[in-house]
Amino acid sequence: MLTIGAFARACRLSPKALRLYDELELLRPARVDPHTGYRYYAVEQLEQARLVAWLRRLGMPLARIREVCALEPAAAAAEIRAYWAEVEAETAARRDLAAFLVDHLQTEPRKDTTMLELRYFAHSDRGRVRPANQDTAYAGTRLLAVADGFGPAGAPASSAAVEALRFLDTDELPAGNVLNLLEEAVRGATDAVRAMSHGTGSGMSHGTDGADGAMSHNTASGMSHATAPNGTTLTALLWTGSRLALVHIGDSRAYLLRDGTLSRITHDHTVVQSLIDEGRLTEEEATAHPQRSLLLKALGTATPDLRLHDATPGDRYLLCSDGLSGVVSDDRIQRLLTASAPDEAVHALLDAANTAGGPDNISCVVADVVDAA
Repeated sequence: MLTIGAFARACRLSPKALRLYDELELLRPARVDPHTGYRYYAVEQLEQARLVAWLRRLGMPLARIREVCALEPAAAAAEIRAYWAEVEAETAARRDLAAFLVDHLQTEPRKDTTMLELRYFAHSDRGRVRPANQDTAYAGTRLLAVADGFGPAGAPASSAAVEALRFLDTDELPAGNVLNLLEEAVRGATDAVRAMSHGTGSGMSHGTDGADGAMSHNTASGMSHATAPNGTTLTALLWTGSRLALVHIGDSRAYLLRDGTLSRITHDHTVVQSLIDEGRLTEEEATAHPQRSLLLKALGTATPDLRLHDATPGDRYLLCSDGLSGVVSDDRIQRLLTASAPDEAVHALLDAANTAGGPDNISCVVADVVDAA
């Protein structure tokens, strides 16, 4: 037996930390003196204690460490890989934001002008398999959004998320504070979804398709999340007049078509994407993976990605749920986007997804950056 002091020195955990881990039932002493209350540890416990110390150095929360320590070595290694992939994704999002802030603070302030504007169209389709539609798609003068609900109340969840952002679809926005404004709006969307999940809110009514504040919502995608029975993804762009602020969480996507080249500007928050990031799965293998629709993040479960994009005339943006991206390749999406007006492109994309079987709800928003008339 080792005293708590000797054990602390051997495993590089402080006595204070060991007492805390005992209270949390994370690392219990082998024996506690019934008279003095003094803790004693077995030499065999050193390996687990060192694992706890290493995981704490990684920044892993104690609750997750408890889960890892209860696993067999191979399963524990897989859980650590998954955790680190999440950390790297969140770090990348913060790095992008930090880079933007550095650039923003080092350049002369500029005022957004009315020289550019958006031409847009939104539509949502039930697909050919799902009995109901839990997607919500919205396009307006300032706001573009797609939300993909999951669970029994997925439809009202996606509607509530988008409805909570619609106040941003106004004539004027303070461009210098657009990221803060969008972040605050997302907090409101999160609260709305949580309230709805607890039976204190209601879903959004059906809207209209078109190019003037177009909402398309049908009553989806059967998406799942390990920690929430009901919820939604959210991918939205907020137009300032010369820039687009992006907020994204989940596996709906945003694409940019610029000079004929299609690029994805969002990162899927899914189990499969984390495996791709770790090099354990190829893009081709991911398309047939049985867990390709399992989310790691959804609205209210983690911090969304938030960044700012400069826009130029001729840019075309596509927001879509995984009902499109899951069955239509990026190459085909690019071809369908290239030569059509926004409404024609949306319908062509919906038709392509349904032709591919339409296994999920399909939502699309297409918006062009054009010179103001």
